[in-house]
Amino acid sequence: MTEKRHIAPARGRLGVLVVGYGAVGTTLMAGTMLVRRGLGRPIGSLTQMGTIRLGKRTEGRVPAIKDFVPLADLGDVVFGGWDIFPDSAYEAALKASVLRREHVDAVREELEALRPMPAVFSREYVRRLDGPNVKKGASWWDLGQQLVEDIERFRRDNHCDRLVLIWCASTETFLAEGPQHQDLAALEAAMKANDPAVPPSMVYAWAALKTRTPFINGAPNLTVDVPAVMDWAAAEKVPIAGKDFKTGQTLMKTILAPGLKARLLGLLGWYSTNILGNRDGEVLDDPGSFKTKEESKLSVLATILQPDRYPDLYGSFHHVVRINYYPPRGDNKEGWDNIDIFGWLDYPMQIKIDFLCRDSILAAPVALDLVLFMDLAQRARMGGVQEWLSFYFKSPMVARGLYPEHDLFIQLTKLKNTLRYLMGEDLITHLGTEYYGYFDEK
Repeated sequence: MTEKRHIAPARGRLGVLVVGYGAVGTTLMAGTMLVRRGLGRPIGSLTQMGTIRLGKRTEGRVPAIKDFVPLADLGDVVFGGWDIFPDSAYEAALKASVLRREHVDAVREELEALRPMPAVFSREYVRRLDGPNVKKGASWWDLGQQLVEDIERFRRDNHCDRLVLIWCASTETFLAEGPQHQDLAALEAAMKANDPAVPPSMVYAWAALKTRTPFINGAPNLTVDVPAVMDWAAAEKVPIAGKDFKTGQTLMKTILAPGLKARLLGLLGWYSTNILGNRDGEVLDDPGSFKTKEESKLSVLATILQPDRYPDLYGSFHHVVRINYYPPRGDNKEGWDNIDIFGWLDYPMQIKIDFLCRDSILAAPVALDLVLFMDLAQRARMGGVQEWLSFYFKSPMVARGLYPEHDLFIQLTKLKNTLRYLMGEDLITHLGTEYYGYFDEK
């Protein structure tokens, strides 16, 4: 046992500000409302259904995570946010067509009360969408100030004790880190100059940190993955996390690739294609937005397989990712993978996966867990990049100079060990004192 870290209690209301009342955002909102009414089960949520082992296996201590760490209660969660369309969360949920009508109607009154605030948006960064519910301002700086006012007004009007801001909006066009992103002074100067190196998502991140609100980046956008924001968040003890919710095809890769590597089976190629018909698919039909997503999805295999350490097995594999916008499919994405592997004496084999998944059904519990864990991190004064939450992201953020961990099982171990550390429990290494008797001391 170690000393328990001081964590402020989860008293009062937790405001969850959602950027984007699309398929993921409304499925998160409606799903949370249904779960707390007992009208649905939170399948896929580690915070709501997961357990954690404490101490030796012989002790039999395996509490539910929500009983072990002081998480906010779902009954204390209140939603709000922004969208470029003025539809209420109820109207938006019906248009998204993720949840069945009876589920949406069961929480209709709550959803209808959620009218989005005008969003910070520019078609220069998301070319396939446009909407009327957009803020006006002379510069990114002016728009950022408006977001700060929105956040503080929401906090006040809803009597919130704490806030978390989560990006559930679209993938922006690809941007590389530049001199505008190196420190806070440079970033704010760029905002005042209306510099195109500052995308709308970064304006939201700036407003979040200005109000000491934890920020979650659910898309592969640059957003908070720059020195200016990372350093500022660490200095002010504000948690940030990202990027890009890990749901369908990439989830499968982070499950299967560690298995191939563990058994030292070689990889010749991994071809992945996706069929997606929701708003996300429409946005990704633009080459600029697709490149942002592609960078996120392509990074997974090389990091897990470590071709520099295993050149004979993974030194020259081909990795191809395709995303095809196909409206009839809606939110029911299909991810198809063809994997060419080789084994003993270089004999070739194949694996084929056809994952017919529901994109937002997989993303909603991820978003809920991140909201609750980020609130916990804030109350524990864990500022800056929350690498222990890599479990939930396609392209996990890390401190500068480190490489991201993509192996799902290592990520889960790191997450649970962080919870053990916070609560003063011993970390699980799988080589505890119960094993010592097996070794001959002679």
